[in-house]
Amino acid sequence: MSVIVAENINKTYADKGVPVTALKDIDLSIDDGDFVAIVGPSGSGKTTLLNLIGGLDDPTSGRILIKDQEMSTLSSSARIEFRLDNIGFIFQAYNLIPVLTARENVEFVMLLQKRPRTERRERAEELLRQVGLADMMDRRPTELSGGQQQRVAVARALASMPSFVLADEPTANLDSASADNLLGIMEQLNHDRKMTFIFSTHDPRVMKRAHRVVTLRDGHIESDERRNHKVA
Repeated sequence: MSVIVAENINKTYADKGVPVTALKDIDLSIDDGDFVAIVGPSGSGKTTLLNLIGGLDDPTSGRILIKDQEMSTLSSSARIEFRLDNIGFIFQAYNLIPVLTARENVEFVMLLQKRPRTERRERAEELLRQVGLADMMDRRPTELSGGQQQRVAVARALASMPSFVLADEPTANLDSASADNLLGIMEQLNHDRKMTFIFSTHDPRVMKRAHRVVTLRDGHIESDERRNHKVA
């Protein structure tokens, strides 16, 4: 079942009055449970495509359906609610709230969803245990390493029980050991929970683990490789 369908997507920006095409004629469907890496050189359109899938921007033409809902037809407030319930985000810069503990950062998205306090706390603690931070729940971001902060971000992305998770260069600021650990956690979550992950990345380690690699070049899909095996 396709959780994301992009149909004939084009995206053009104006740069000092000159039109610049970031994406052209993109057709892409992503199935429930996919573990996908979107790769390509800088300027190929990776982040633009992730922003469109996440409803952070609209295509110039074409349409994107998330669970059969066309994102561009939603009002601003409806789009925010739809993203909150359906899309988890993991950013390169972590984007944790510095004054909150790890547990409170994970709980925050559920607070926005108006989940009961007991449910928020129980789910946050369960997720932090899953990502190996059981003994660091009360630490603030400044008391955590980069790899630990990114694991909090993974737990936060899963807290809303989204349909899929978008991860924009999630390993870019991590050392090799932290990156491998983080990817192992996400791959395990994909296997155990059938959680869909979509990465924008330059990292060969992400490409190695991906079950599908979509390569962009100059704004169009150059190749779309599905793998029949999962790389450990």
